[in-house]
Amino acid sequence: MRDRTLRRRLVQVAAMLVYNADVRNWFCGTISRSPLKRACVPGLNCYSCPGAVAACPLGSLQNTIGGGRFPFFITGFLLLTGTLLGRMVCSFLCPFGLLQELLHKIPSPKVRRSARLLKVTRRASLLKYVILAVLCIGGPLLLYIKDGLGSPLFCSWICPAGTLFAGIPLVAANETLRQAAGLLFSWKTGLAVGFCVWSVVMFRPFCRFFCPLGAIYSFFNKTAVFGIRVDAQKCTGCGACTAACGMDTLKINDRECIRCGECIRTCRFNAIKA
Repeated sequence: MRDRTLRRRLVQVAAMLVYNADVRNWFCGTISRSPLKRACVPGLNCYSCPGAVAACPLGSLQNTIGGGRFPFFITGFLLLTGTLLGRMVCSFLCPFGLLQELLHKIPSPKVRRSARLLKVTRRASLLKYVILAVLCIGGPLLLYIKDGLGSPLFCSWICPAGTLFAGIPLVAANETLRQAAGLLFSWKTGLAVGFCVWSVVMFRPFCRFFCPLGAIYSFFNKTAVFGIRVDAQKCTGCGACTAACGMDTLKINDRECIRCGECIRTCRFNAIKA
């Protein structure tokens, strides 16, 4: 099982490095002009990250809707990625998911899963669907109807990945941006720091409660081609797999399962396969 965990971690690191392969820009405070930015990566990785070679699907979705166009390309991309992987993207191909997991390894008191807490967090996990509907779709569309130009509200006001991997590095390396940084940058920096601290004591809080991209991929979780499967003939329904899960999973491949495969080692009946 340690080999499986190590392989997943290596894939996470590789994805982060590939997403941000234009390393020259990390040292000069500029944004990559990679021609691949017409395309998207599967995970949450800001278009404005200095080394980003492609676009973020959430940013592309908001900007396309805010520009008054139907998001044909990004819709097709999300449909294809979701159909193949579901929320497996969250556990293997998302840099901010990797950061949260690494932060959670810092020794500290941890918020442990319990039946009472699960009822609260399971309801709270619905918030990401509200954020998807309001900030990523409805808000940009309404602003376009009102003003003729929408705004990527989730990226502008919430996204901690954009702040940590794009905003802070760019402001740190660019004098002009430092002078222009104001209240919004302070708000987003505080929010990002808050998510980082929260991640130390709770497993992947941003993924569980706030990530609209995870919300999108969750719609495909039960039917996605790749991931983990349960052998119904071997499964006894003991619940050991979900009891050990760091997410708010009630059943393997439900909307909160990130299909990481960490539950395989908890099954005494060898009923779970990757």
